[in-house]
Amino acid sequence: MGIQRLDHVNIRTGQLNEMMSWYGEVLGLYPGDRPDFSFGGAWLYAEKAVVIHLIDIGEEAAVGGEANLKLEHFSLAATDIESFESELEASNTPYQRIVLASIGEIQLHMRDPDGNHLHIDFSTSG
Repeated sequence: MGIQRLDHVNIRTGQLNEMMSWYGEVLGLYPGDRPDFSFGGAWLYAEKAVVIHLIDIGEEAAVGGEANLKLEHFSLAATDIESFESELEASNTPYQRIVLASIGEIQLHMRDPDGNHLHIDFSTSG
């Protein structure tokens, strides 16, 4: 059940192109492959690892309450999904399992006691 690393940060934005440019110019990140989600956005990579997810919220205000958060969630990568799910169930922690077969990943989505959204990512490729 060992956590390995922070996987990525997901940021909601009404300025997708400007954000992509800034992360590219300032941090040297580049856009790369992204699953075919039902909403716009971009995944930004450092070397071969995706580190920033940008979600296009269009003209919506990007500050304020939960619906307008700029930082929507964070993710951690881990191993041994069976053990991890057993621990979640034993502690009565609600979670949602999402399988992203196209990228070989299973995500366990949950909220911490303060309501922050996070997910733990497990590779299905061994």
